[in-house]
Amino acid sequence: MNKTIQELYDRKSVRVFTNEPITDEEKQIILTSALQAPTAGNMTLYSILNIQEQSLKDELAKRCDNQPFIAKAPFVLIFLADFQKWYDIFNAYCKETPKIEEADLFLASQDCVIAAQNAVVAAQSMGIGSCYIGDIMENFEINRELLHLPKYALPYSMVVFGRPTKQQQDRIKPKRFGLEDIVHIDTYHQKSLEEIKNMFEKQTGKTGNELEEYINAFAKRKFYVDFRKEMNRSAKAMLKQWTDS
Repeated sequence: MNKTIQELYDRKSVRVFTNEPITDEEKQIILTSALQAPTAGNMTLYSILNIQEQSLKDELAKRCDNQPFIAKAPFVLIFLADFQKWYDIFNAYCKETPKIEEADLFLASQDCVIAAQNAVVAAQSMGIGSCYIGDIMENFEINRELLHLPKYALPYSMVVFGRPTKQQQDRIKPKRFGLEDIVHIDTYHQKSLEEIKNMFEKQTGKTGNELEEYINAFAKRKFYVDFRKEMNRSAKAMLKQWTDS
């Protein structure tokens, strides 16, 4: 197994950082690595906000479900699904004003997360931990104002970076599903309930009542919660803004 693949296996989310700063050179490498990512038609349908003001970090930590470690992270990037630059240049040079639609958002969203993952992998190679913050999709209207976002630039993913503490380095990475559970050959195989139970038993190490309790607790923590309602509300608002003429 080569070094790059080993780092993919070793990488896990880091939410506690040491006080050791990330150097300007390391930040530059992370950002330039992000820009090397594949992108639809070489359009680079994203922009990156490098959040440096502490007051902004503090505010984002509150708006992203009150997670203080966001404010403590030495390096915070927000990846925007961004069609604004292309919309503006098309308007300047094309006879017909383009209509930006749903597929354009989907492509921009793909560009976003691919670039973000490049940044994460680059950071990992330098011993810098990271954590994705999906909660940046909440509170869309006030975040749009806070970050001065135009119509066709939407906050799609945030990543915080820092050097992991010893506890975070030693923390066991959550077990992933097996290839046989996730990879389908040619067409989708919809699993029976028994197959799904078996898949989760292998991943969690829990069976019977323990598995039932685990699934219920997971659903309560991730699905039957206010932040999910807000994320869905914000997602609808973002889609409406993007597609409204």
